[in-house]
Amino acid sequence: MKPTQIIRVNTEKQKNEFLNFSARLYRLDQNYIQPLHQDIEGIFDPSKNKSWKDGQCERFLFQQDGETVGRVAVFIHCKYKQEQPTGGFGFFDCINDQNVANIIFNHCKSWLLERGMEAMDGPINFGERDKFWGLLVQGFNEPLYGMNYNFPYYQQLFENYGFKNYFDQLCFSRKINAEVSRVFKVMHRKYSSNPAIKAVPLQKNNLKKFARDFAEVYNKAWTSHGEGKYLEPGEAVKMFREMTPVINEHISWFVYENEKPIAIWLNIPDLNQWFKYLDGKLGLLQKLKFLWLKQFRKNTKMVGVVFGVVPEWQKKGIEGYMICEGTEHIRRHTDFETIELQWIGDFNPKMIKIAENLESEVTRKLTTYRYLFDQNKKFERHPVI
Repeated sequence: MKPTQIIRVNTEKQKNEFLNFSARLYRLDQNYIQPLHQDIEGIFDPSKNKSWKDGQCERFLFQQDGETVGRVAVFIHCKYKQEQPTGGFGFFDCINDQNVANIIFNHCKSWLLERGMEAMDGPINFGERDKFWGLLVQGFNEPLYGMNYNFPYYQQLFENYGFKNYFDQLCFSRKINAEVSRVFKVMHRKYSSNPAIKAVPLQKNNLKKFARDFAEVYNKAWTSHGEGKYLEPGEAVKMFREMTPVINEHISWFVYENEKPIAIWLNIPDLNQWFKYLDGKLGLLQKLKFLWLKQFRKNTKMVGVVFGVVPEWQKKGIEGYMICEGTEHIRRHTDFETIELQWIGDFNPKMIKIAENLESEVTRKLTTYRYLFDQNKKFERHPVI
């Protein structure tokens, strides 16, 4: 076995190697789309990623004979609440060699043990769950924007080491013009006659209000699940403003009861349908190319990013009303042909039921793996919510 050198990423040259290694590794894979460099670097920039306030993170390259054979980022975050202190790692890439993978996993384990952790989850993100989370195990097609993509052999690298399936993230897909569930139509008729209830699409000229309404619903629907999910209203406003160039006002919907937000359905165009032509870069020339692509290359796929209902309105069918209102509008005013509902945990039967009522089908599956450092401890999967 060749000796492996472990290099902490510090210099600009090392940062570039961390970014470019995956592009070389996947160069013959036609489905691979290189993530934007700025998206990845932003995660490791304390001025851009709030996770640095409550966490630690380091990146590493793994080389043999001067050639990179693997990479990883390993981190801890105090808001990632689990039964035992649990760290994480992400941006794992590796040649098809179990020995190299074991060296990477062992290094992550040692790093986390030194910081008091008792388990590690991966591949996950040093930040929000909406990007770079989970190992692709089903649906090896072009990834959506912000979605992990990997070779099929990665699953064996993880499982041979001893990782176990903590939960699966399911991605459902359906045609926009497909029939809407009868159950949703019934709920739509019920709430359409209620003057206190209304559904409205996001409007760019009132972005701050919609961002704050989004944060209100998001926090009520998700904060109780832990794992660092609370979203500050100011952060939501910042996020929406950053999304302005790609916001389509016809495809994100809010439901209100007497002007109080009670449900959200946030969708965006699949940006990878444009970004796949930029080779991970977004300099001036790439921005001009992006604007040209956005104008002249039709994007037919939209992505469901967040779907949430405040607790007091759950199990009352308000989501059916929102979906019917939004779907009819989207059909009339856009060219989108397909929607992919991403990131539905298998621990969330309510959301899975909604996806099934949409008569959608599972088109991708990503797994979040967990490794307990004490192998005598009983392993438990993510609790059902």
